[in-house]
Amino acid sequence: MPNRQQNSGALVAGGDRVEAGRKPSLDPLCRLLSDELERVNQLIIERMQSPVALIPQLAGHIVAGGGKRLRPMLTLGCARLCGYHGGRHIALAAAVEFIHTATLLHDDVVDASDLRRGRDTANAVWGNKPPILVGDFLFSRSFELMVADGSLRILEILSRASSVIAEGEVLQLMTANDTRSSEAAYLAVVQAKTAELFAAASRIGAVIAARPQQEEEALDRFGRNLGIAFQLVDDMLDFSAQPREFGKNIGNDFRDGKVTLPVLVAFARGDKAERAFWRRTIEEHQRAGDLQRAIQLVERRGALAETLSRARGYAATAVGALSIFRDGIERRALIDAARFAAERGF
Repeated sequence: MPNRQQNSGALVAGGDRVEAGRKPSLDPLCRLLSDELERVNQLIIERMQSPVALIPQLAGHIVAGGGKRLRPMLTLGCARLCGYHGGRHIALAAAVEFIHTATLLHDDVVDASDLRRGRDTANAVWGNKPPILVGDFLFSRSFELMVADGSLRILEILSRASSVIAEGEVLQLMTANDTRSSEAAYLAVVQAKTAELFAAASRIGAVIAARPQQEEEALDRFGRNLGIAFQLVDDMLDFSAQPREFGKNIGNDFRDGKVTLPVLVAFARGDKAERAFWRRTIEEHQRAGDLQRAIQLVERRGALAETLSRARGYAATAVGALSIFRDGIERRALIDAARFAAERGF
């Protein structure tokens, strides 16, 4: 477990000190990569086309939903950090986004979600079967892009990430609705479902630039810890954000019986009555007003503050992983992205 970082304005990597009090943002990375991101978006639109009309219609619904494109940006940004000047990173960034989009389609069906990025989910519009099948189509498109790249090493990294993500989904099903779940089991889900793709997306930037193993591993640590920070904040916002800001319904994880870090902390710190509340609502049934009660308990027991503190610690570790790279606009933009992962929503 990394050291907890209480002051988000003091994340340090090598000689970099992020300006205290400045709100972290993806804007520097977006500006740096704007031309390349446009090429990625064009390729995504091109490759999601099909003579089967429902496929581009449904895929376009989620692709046009306003996602941050953070994962493909990590591929593009890390490639530039490693001094890459070719064009392979464009197709690989699109492959990364297709993997991510496919998992979103599948996740929303599994979770019976009806809101994603402030819009109706695909399953809310078309039912459950089409999103599952279109998700499979997007996975296939991602593998076509990987094969076209021609690197067995890239194929190994991204195909493994795809299988680990699927394992994470199954593991989450196994740990849901069980207050006996451990923090280690929770972190295993986060590592698999979220952090693995962040790590792979970052690592392949070093691979295509033919950089040393040390730099590959540094970018893997960067992406992995950024991804954990991102997910911890996501789980915290499930109890604290406004739907318009969060992009999905508040309390979805709680209603689904997911045992996230805020629940684990509140349960561990709660009294007998509070633990009985968590057992009933997570393992058995929920009643009107339970979500508000849950929000009160995670706040009372400091579970949200604890989760945010952990997220900042992981973000600091991500920043530290970049210390082996030379200072420059690319590294500073990636540092800001890591800080953004822990501070978004505030």
